[in-house]
Amino acid sequence: MQLGTFDPVVIDNIYKPLNLTIATTVFAVGKYTRFLRDFLETAEQHYMVGFKVHYYVFTDQPEQVPAVTLAPGRKLSITRVPKFNRWQEISLRRMEIIQTAIEERIHKEADYIYCLDVDMKFHNRWGPEVLDTLVAAIHPWFYQFDRKKFSYERRPASKAYVPVDQGDFYYMAAVFGGRIEDVHKLTKTCREHLEEDKKNNLEALWQEESHFNQYLVYQKPTKLLSPEYLWDDLKGRKPNEIKLIRFSAIIKNKAEVRENA
Repeated sequence: MQLGTFDPVVIDNIYKPLNLTIATTVFAVGKYTRFLRDFLETAEQHYMVGFKVHYYVFTDQPEQVPAVTLAPGRKLSITRVPKFNRWQEISLRRMEIIQTAIEERIHKEADYIYCLDVDMKFHNRWGPEVLDTLVAAIHPWFYQFDRKKFSYERRPASKAYVPVDQGDFYYMAAVFGGRIEDVHKLTKTCREHLEEDKKNNLEALWQEESHFNQYLVYQKPTKLLSPEYLWDDLKGRKPNEIKLIRFSAIIKNKAEVRENA
């Protein structure tokens, strides 16, 4: 999915009569709460505009969630989560927390779910053209590489293991989504694999993202988002093949915001 492959007016006219609700999860733990305002304010400008959106904010500091004016039909819920000892624990626990949230409430409150990182900003339309059964985004640092350079987990002992001759793309876990039941299956499987590795004193190379990629090798996304839907500002100005940046990771001092790194 990229600029020029769809007509936004046609897409909106197809989906608006369906009266859909899009659940949107975001984690703001520790110093990452500082990114919430920009995330939410830019989302209100560009993300699923004109559609019902329910933001689910998971944070250890509910008092730090900013008061952002939401458009009619859009709302925000806050769920307290623990503050973890290592930043990697946030990654390791996210799949479990999303799975539980789907089982306890989201399956009753939404039609689709999109799971997004908080240290991001929207810049242009990010709309219902992304809706599908299971959706993933190509990692902006790997879209020009072949599989030999993908940073999959290569240790066979890990449940995240991907053989060297497998895999079509390397995906970034900062963006994924789809139908509730399909995202539930993804998060449940990743949680189980993460727990199995932990029992065996293993931690995959990129924590949940390694398990996420392993899952998508064998359960392929039904819709693939180009890097215009997930960019990284560290890469600088967009290259010629990326015509529009819609959503990007902001530049930050990772050592400073990742407590106990």
